Amino acid sequence: MFIKIKKIKNIAHKRLAIFYGISIMHRVKIIKEFLKVDKITIKVSKLHTEISTDSGIIKAVDDVSFHIEKGKVFGLIGESGSGKTMTAMSILRLVPPPGRIVMGEIDFEGKNLLNLTKKEMESIRGNRIGMIFQEPMTALNPVIRIGEQIGETIAFHGNLSRSDVKKRVLELLRQVGFEDPEKRYIQYPHQLSGGQRQRILIAMAISCNPSLLIADEPTTALDVATESQILYLLKELILGYGMSMLFITHNLNIMRRFGDYIGIMYAGRLLEEAAVDDFFNEPLHPYSRGLMESIFAFKGHEKRLKAIPGFVPRLSDLPEGCKFNPRCMYAMPRCRKDEPEVKKIGNERWVRCYLYQN
Repeated sequence: MFIKIKKIKNIAHKRLAIFYGISIMHRVKIIKEFLKVDKITIKVSKLHTEISTDSGIIKAVDDVSFHIEKGKVFGLIGESGSGKTMTAMSILRLVPPPGRIVMGEIDFEGKNLLNLTKKEMESIRGNRIGMIFQEPMTALNPVIRIGEQIGETIAFHGNLSRSDVKKRVLELLRQVGFEDPEKRYIQYPHQLSGGQRQRILIAMAISCNPSLLIADEPTTALDVATESQILYLLKELILGYGMSMLFITHNLNIMRRFGDYIGIMYAGRLLEEAAVDDFFNEPLHPYSRGLMESIFAFKGHEKRLKAIPGFVPRLSDLPEGCKFNPRCMYAMPRCRKDEPEVKKIGNERWVRCYLYQN
């Protein structure tokens, strides 16, 4: 034992000698790279997902880039049909045909998910990346008991005995707020309320201690009180497990209370990204402002709510230039001709709009 420790110390001393033997600038670079790798759970770069149809190619996810740091919640906001769920499906490599990922990188725990084999991805889904689906009643099998459904994921990714799997399931049921886990273990989905079913999906998603949790509108079908309970539970789990989360929603109020960073998505593209506090203090993109002005809580009781004129364009019939220009009150001639590039506003904020470019 002493020899092993001495050997380890010698190796450490050699590495330190090498480290301090190089220039200060080189040392700083190494430290920055180390912190960068250790800090980021997932990095999506220039992701493109397309769907082939009889009328042509639909760009469901168009040049999307973002990253999520460890222990942080990144909210993906947008109207229905903006590409939020397709982005999540692309990360999980579950894009339904005739859709396909045509370009980009998804760097997760040092691996590009787009380069992995089908078998390698199966070892990551449900294990290192957990998923909470939008509608629990359709996500759960109605003829299989709750305990068996949660245990199936644990048994697939782990090497545990049947009794150990059951212990883990009961432990998870307690963690997600059930005071009577033995009773819930033998129940079927139809015997539970909507909030209870959502807790079951959360238990399934965290069963293998993932480093990334993807939640696709997990509170949409819940009442306000149950929604608050689920959000509180998710926040507790993130802090307890040190997980990162991609939270997909159309509800800005949720992200104001729950998120750390926010990305605004429209017609398959990200239009703005910012820290939550910065975003709610001053939304930059005209679409972001329109979303804010359409929410009752932000405008007060005495002011009439403003609706964003027009409709989200069909992905098969997108306008030229900026995709939001037909609905934008600030649209200029160049907006109708060319797509604006990303403009950085500070260190952790950017916007895709000509209003902020020279």
